[in-house]
Amino acid sequence: MADKTVADVVVERLRDWGVHRIFGYSGDGINGFMEALRRADGDPEFVQARHEETAALMAVGHAKYTGGVGVVTSTQGPGAIHLLNGLYDAKLDGVPVVAIVGQQNRSVLGSGYMQEVNLQTLFSDVAAQFCQLVSTPEQVPSVLDRAFRTALATRSPTVVILPHDIQKADAPELEAEHGIVVTAAEFRRPVVTPAAGDLDEAAALLNAGSKVAVLVGQGAKDAQEQVVAVAERLGAGITTSLLGKPYVDETLPFAVGTMGHLGTTASAALLGGCDTLLIVGSNDPWTEFYPQPGQARAVQIDLDGRIIGNRYPIEVGLVGDAATTLTALLERLDERTDRSWRNEVEAEVRRWEEVAETRANVPADPVNPELVVRTLGPRLPADARIALDVGSVVYWYARQLRLPVGVPAHVSGTLASMGCGVPYGIAAKLAAPGQPVVVLTGDGGMQMTGVAELITVARMWEQWEDPRFVVCVLHNGDLAEVTWEQREMEGAPRFVASQALPSFPFAGYADLLGLKGIRVTSPDELEAAWDAALSADRPVVLEVLTDPNIPLLPPFPAGAAKLDSMRAGIDQEDEHVEHTRRLLDTYASHEED
Repeated sequence: MADKTVADVVVERLRDWGVHRIFGYSGDGINGFMEALRRADGDPEFVQARHEETAALMAVGHAKYTGGVGVVTSTQGPGAIHLLNGLYDAKLDGVPVVAIVGQQNRSVLGSGYMQEVNLQTLFSDVAAQFCQLVSTPEQVPSVLDRAFRTALATRSPTVVILPHDIQKADAPELEAEHGIVVTAAEFRRPVVTPAAGDLDEAAALLNAGSKVAVLVGQGAKDAQEQVVAVAERLGAGITTSLLGKPYVDETLPFAVGTMGHLGTTASAALLGGCDTLLIVGSNDPWTEFYPQPGQARAVQIDLDGRIIGNRYPIEVGLVGDAATTLTALLERLDERTDRSWRNEVEAEVRRWEEVAETRANVPADPVNPELVVRTLGPRLPADARIALDVGSVVYWYARQLRLPVGVPAHVSGTLASMGCGVPYGIAAKLAAPGQPVVVLTGDGGMQMTGVAELITVARMWEQWEDPRFVVCVLHNGDLAEVTWEQREMEGAPRFVASQALPSFPFAGYADLLGLKGIRVTSPDELEAAWDAALSADRPVVLEVLTDPNIPLLPPFPAGAAKLDSMRAGIDQEDEHVEHTRRLLDTYASHEED
């Protein structure tokens, strides 16, 4: 081998941090690092995406599905710029990602050179916790160590900028001397428990409540048993944020489902009727669906003290790990003997189950998208992984898919970036190639990034232990979520030039790539289509023609306030007015019954 370079040191340090997979796209500014990866002979493995944005989304997906650090790399200039969307996804959903970004030689920086972008300024917000340009070879181990430790400690993206000439420089021999920092690839997460007096105060507040609601977010991932134990002790109902949905057993009779605009009627009833609120590991932004300020006294648990009180006027904030904090809190809670509130909550859950089933079976033109997702539920393998794109499909997932316990499901939750579905699915599959993956997406997200990344799937699927990788495309020819937002928020009609999508043969394209395409045009075909997709010997694109006019109606009472605006928008439209109005009225009647 040629003399060891700084880029080789980078590769070695990545292995020290347990990194065995890097997502990215090459370019001249990162070529020194690419050469070191070639010499590394597959450890770390380099996964070539079709675009730097999707590479970054894959790194985010890797972090979400594995619980580790996602790593992405790109060249300078346009490649670096393309990373921003995925890095913001990591920042807003609180997952650790490290980006290693190439840059022009140090000697030309500031000269307006080819593809020269001020990368530290570019990344200053998204990587506010740590963004560092490496100026000398001796910096590299220290900068990488700080990047990983910071990403892990703050659950955020960090950026290391490597000029091309630094990558090719000889590897440094670090000795203890002035101006040299020698560090180690080491990080251990602490266990944080609130002070006893704060726990006493929180317990007193919760014990005083008679109608307790528990709101669970992704921060409760490792506290699922403790959440249920506290809810049982207090006779409480449990609702979840979108990101918290996978971490509550939805078969529990007091689990009311997801809250917010895309939530269930039972969640609206729980949060609308409670007098006490316990928030565990959630920073959900749907504040209009929380209890009204002054309605409920509140306790919040979060490991990040910056989140405490961020969404609701709480009285007691407990900074700590969800599991240990809830365990300590449980010892202080009184057993609730009056079960009237719990009985009320469970009745609302049963009512919602009837509403959800009724809605899924509302006749549509041609297929009701709620029925597509509901039909998947009983067929979903117990070891499956769900990747979810952004759009109206999120509503149907939140309302109609009951996840088996332990099945992970991830989406770009807070950034809500369309196009995350297939990149997330690829990351999920690479992290566990022996487990099936199901991607749920609309035609908007699929056209944005999914079509291109199917090429990546076609390139690598034969190496997978389990070939099952199902991409279900709800093909309705419309950016339906935004169409309904226009009606709801503006009282405006669907803007055809903005909302209509060009038709694309998703199933046919899968066949061209050597995958399997299945096209569904009738609800009668759904069960057989899902069965075929989930038993295929290769990845499948399941294209279902769905009705864009199925309403994205928020749960009442918030939903009731939106009806007039929605109807005003629909009445100004030129096509399908009667059909769309009938569907909206039908859905509204389900809430009112």
